[in-house]
Amino acid sequence: MSPQSEQPGTPVQEQAAKTPPKRKAGVPVWRTGKPDAFLAAAVETARAAVEGITPAATIGAHLAAKSEGDRLVTHLFESRLPGYAGWQWYAVLTRNSRSKVVTVNELGLLPSEDSILAPEWVPWAERVRPEDEQQQEPDEDAPGAGVAVEPVAVEGEPAEEAAPAFEAGDGPHDDDEPQDDGGQPGA
Repeated sequence: MSPQSEQPGTPVQEQAAKTPPKRKAGVPVWRTGKPDAFLAAAVETARAAVEGITPAATIGAHLAAKSEGDRLVTHLFESRLPGYAGWQWYAVLTRNSRSKVVTVNELGLLPSEDSILAPEWVPWAERVRPEDEQQQEPDEDAPGAGVAVEPVAVEGEPAEEAAPAFEAGDGPHDDDEPQDDGGQPGA
């Protein structure tokens, strides 16, 4: 290397200073910081905790241990769950100050940049298209088109508004004599 390329201010070093470090694909952006060494080494504890909510076969390789704060580390595992390609299982671990006992705080499944997600929800009123709002005209060729429907009397509705079911003389018992069947069914 030439002494000139090692000096600050050269185009190569300026570009390197402006370019953020490449992060591993699929690993979400987290708070930066050095993770607690003891918690970062507790990969098997994190895996065992995730196995408590999903079968071991659905948990893939350990992807990362990210610091969330003092003595708080999130472990990420690849998801092998069908339908969740690109998703990651996570386990958040913590410990008390000066303690070597690991506590599991939270478990779950997170999407990554490669995950397939549902589209953003849109309220029904905004989803309605103009053609959905139009009243459909009945087709003249459709069966039942042009058939008049008589209104039916509804309980509690005044009688003058309801159309009679039968006109005089059309009913089954329109004789002037009362019908007595003797109380026998079918008689």
